[in-house]
Amino acid sequence: MIDKLESFIALARAQHFGRAAEELGITQPTLSAAIKQLEGELGVMLVKRGSRFQGLTPEGEQVLAWARRITGDARTMKEEMRAARHGLSGRLRIAAIPTALAMVARLTTPFREEHPGVTFSILSRTSVEVLTLLGNFDIDAGITYLDNEPLGRVVSVPLYEERYHLITGAGNSFSDRDRVSWAEVGELPLCLLTPDMQNRRLIDQHLAEAGSVARPTLESNSMIVLFSHIRTGKWSSIMPLNLAETFGFGEPIRAIPIVEPDARHTVGLVAAQREPHTPLVAALLTEARRQSHLDG
Repeated sequence: MIDKLESFIALARAQHFGRAAEELGITQPTLSAAIKQLEGELGVMLVKRGSRFQGLTPEGEQVLAWARRITGDARTMKEEMRAARHGLSGRLRIAAIPTALAMVARLTTPFREEHPGVTFSILSRTSVEVLTLLGNFDIDAGITYLDNEPLGRVVSVPLYEERYHLITGAGNSFSDRDRVSWAEVGELPLCLLTPDMQNRRLIDQHLAEAGSVARPTLESNSMIVLFSHIRTGKWSSIMPLNLAETFGFGEPIRAIPIVEPDARHTVGLVAAQREPHTPLVAALLTEARRQSHLDG
């Protein structure tokens, strides 16, 4: 039954029999047979029939929720037994918002020093995607903003605060200032993350509160693209200070605090709200609390 449920979850995720079969490492006829067997055992149709995948039936959507819960519990049981015999091992799947990617090593490095049998898969995703992947059990944990948009049913551990700075080259507007206001920053042509990123929505929100709007001359969903343009000395951006420091900006690039207001937002680790957590997730939450730079 577990194998059939995992096949059904893979099909729902891929929304294509061929891709799901490839993901599972089986043939398409084998996958189709497994789905039909599952339908027979449950006595309901799970998949809308046609020449290609057309979605799940209402009963299929219900079974999908149960399948994720059941396979998650089975995975937890297996991990607990493995940990009891050999200590923690396995792979932790973590999705992080782009502005947090450079900070992930502060969590994963000490974790692996304590648990050398654990490996990691780190994905860059939007805050919305992080929560979707978490809800679908496609990742074990996420790193995202905790204090701006609804998180749903998760357990969270605050890790650090983002504080925003104008990152600009020497000789550009305001580069000789010790601080700059949000209203003044709004006058500049900027390179920023794309609007689907929560960091960009936060920046737009603070600019709007200052009576201004963002005027990006370049948008990207990649921090590397933004940094490469800033390094030319011809572009400016708004970024969290800790992220800029991680990339080692020096002369002639300046990081100038943005005030009025001095905006800060909390970034933290999130995991599905369930008991018990897998041993890997429980240990990761413990490490996050240990590494937290915030109280509470």
